[in-house]
Amino acid sequence: MEATSATLLKHRNWSLLVLSSFLFCFFLMLYIDNNRRPNLSALGGLWIAPITVMSEALATGTDITSTTTISKAIVATNSSNTSSTATSEATEKMEIVQTREKCDIYNGRWVYDQKAHPMYETSRCPFLSNQVTCRKNGRPDHDYERWRWEAMNCEIPRFNGTDMLERLRGKRVIIVGDSLNRNMWESLACILYSSVPSGRAEVDASNGDYKIFKAKDFDCSVEFYWNPFLVQLDKHERILSLDKLHVSARRWKGAKIMVFNTGHWWTHGGKTRVWDFMQHGGKMMDDLPLERAFQIAMKTWADWIDRNVDPAETTVFFRSISPEHKGKQWCYNQTHPMKGESYKDSFPRSIVEIAEKTIRDMKAPVKYLNITKLSQYRIDAHSTIYTTKAGKLLTEKQRRQPELYADCSHWCLPGLPDTWNALMYASFILEGSSDVS
Repeated sequence: MEATSATLLKHRNWSLLVLSSFLFCFFLMLYIDNNRRPNLSALGGLWIAPITVMSEALATGTDITSTTTISKAIVATNSSNTSSTATSEATEKMEIVQTREKCDIYNGRWVYDQKAHPMYETSRCPFLSNQVTCRKNGRPDHDYERWRWEAMNCEIPRFNGTDMLERLRGKRVIIVGDSLNRNMWESLACILYSSVPSGRAEVDASNGDYKIFKAKDFDCSVEFYWNPFLVQLDKHERILSLDKLHVSARRWKGAKIMVFNTGHWWTHGGKTRVWDFMQHGGKMMDDLPLERAFQIAMKTWADWIDRNVDPAETTVFFRSISPEHKGKQWCYNQTHPMKGESYKDSFPRSIVEIAEKTIRDMKAPVKYLNITKLSQYRIDAHSTIYTTKAGKLLTEKQRRQPELYADCSHWCLPGLPDTWNALMYASFILEGSSDVS
């Protein structure tokens, strides 16, 4: 009798092994057929679950070859596989999110690349102003064009002009601000202009207050609005209206990408200050503290964005302060970026903090194009004496007086503003979206 029981138990164990092996192979084929990536935890569920069911059947004396038992094993396997797959997918999504969170494109270093070439030749862009075409204006060194910004924890996608145009198909980009944002517009317009066949783009840069690039085959445009305060300045009356946006604001509506900046003109004093009075709440004043005036103006801009921008349709950027290199950190005759953290910031920190707090408090999401620190290193990239003054190229006599005429605010093109645009482009790519909207 004992021998018979032992034989029966051995028979059942053998049957369990054969049937489990069959089920494992069957569901493994289904798993592969569904084009899933191999995953140990998911594959484990294919055989652990059915063996558990079979073992329970064996312990209770149930026929392990019965249809009912086999069905339970199949259900258990599917359930385990579904759970493992869900866990795997959740883990993958978490890894993607963590990768994006770690990818701070503004934290990095400048790397010299001897083989690097600019994204465009200035000769391809006849609309570029003489203020920024340093090589054309006689700058003898060109290494400033070969420095590439490299992020610490991720790879920044290289700017692809054709891809950018495709993303902008049927859309408008507006860039609003001072001459540093004009510097950025000239860079972006030239990159895109160089990315289309000859005659398939139009540029009107004749107006100082408004410039536009159009790509015919993509039905898109990139516009620049000169407005250094964002709020309205009456040039004739010299009144700065803090609670009224610039009149061009009505033309901003409908743009798919908006890029703003302000800050530098607020700090001008003496003869370079362009207002005598500020207007707010129906009152005229000449003694309002700078920080308070800037705060009111930023709030006026922020309220307009919150009221008029649909985040599902429009991406808004605010570019941080572009640094100057003057005084002890003079840009003249500099041919290499600064090293370490030696830059001494002279721009009022209070203005920066007001801008950043305003952005954080807004209802509409605004991307902070934080180019300040990476630009601080580039003491070598300014137009210096290879530029213009009052719209005219510096004379040889003026070039021999760099302490009076060297421009250490604006940047050569090709040059640093190309990196600003590349980082704006990278923000789209790294979000994993095929469209900026």
